Amino acid sequence: MARKKDFFALREPLPSGTAAALGFVAPTFVLAAWCIASYGGLAPPDFLPSPTEVLRGTLQLFIEHDLWSAIWISTRRIGIAFLLASAVALPLGVLMGAFEPINRLFEPIMAPLRYMPISAFIPLLILWFGIYESEKIAFLFIGVFVYLLPVVVQAIRAVPDELVQTARTLGASKLQVVFTVLVPSSLPEIFDSFRVMNAISWTYVILAEAVNPEHGLGYMVELARTHQKAAWSFAGLIVIGGIGLLTDFLIRTLSSMIFRWREKSE
Repeated sequence: MARKKDFFALREPLPSGTAAALGFVAPTFVLAAWCIASYGGLAPPDFLPSPTEVLRGTLQLFIEHDLWSAIWISTRRIGIAFLLASAVALPLGVLMGAFEPINRLFEPIMAPLRYMPISAFIPLLILWFGIYESEKIAFLFIGVFVYLLPVVVQAIRAVPDELVQTARTLGASKLQVVFTVLVPSSLPEIFDSFRVMNAISWTYVILAEAVNPEHGLGYMVELARTHQKAAWSFAGLIVIGGIGLLTDFLIRTLSSMIFRWREKSE
């Protein structure tokens, strides 16, 4: 007789239909509680606007305050900062992970940065870069770099030593091992970390744009505060969350396309 499958089995995947159904439970519960509290008059509108008010506020931001432009400006800032951080963190992380002397040289400087609150850099960045575009990109650069670098180092170190020794036995030089064994083997894990870096970027972008908020999503948040529009604040949160989910989906899709061999091996 076939053994009944344990619904709460440890680390076991669920059937796709069951997983999809469960994914709707929590959002439906939150939406229902929101509707009951707002439409039922349990919470004042300036504290908890109704879904209708949030939808109306979202349309106002798009039509009257050019939310599309704000989304584009914030996305561009994140993209530039992400590319700059990757251009520095990827090669440095590979070298630190592959060669211990280089790791010992940079680790005493890089390690403390991971424990410093990123917001503490704002006064220095204002002093160095002013209050305009460069300061915002520099802030996002730091936010991504300090988390991406140790991920790259760890991914390089996680490559099985057997692969390295096999390549050396076959006559590969140190640099050949780095570029033909360590980097290709660690790329899937590094690419997966981009999802976390993407989330970090969208978390920090409002803080980055809080300085001289003239453009971007940070400006929209400030607009909601100055106009005391709770619906606009909710709309901004929903838009940022939606963009984050969309970009996360794009990164996951791109990863599955580039590293299709990994999906097959699993």
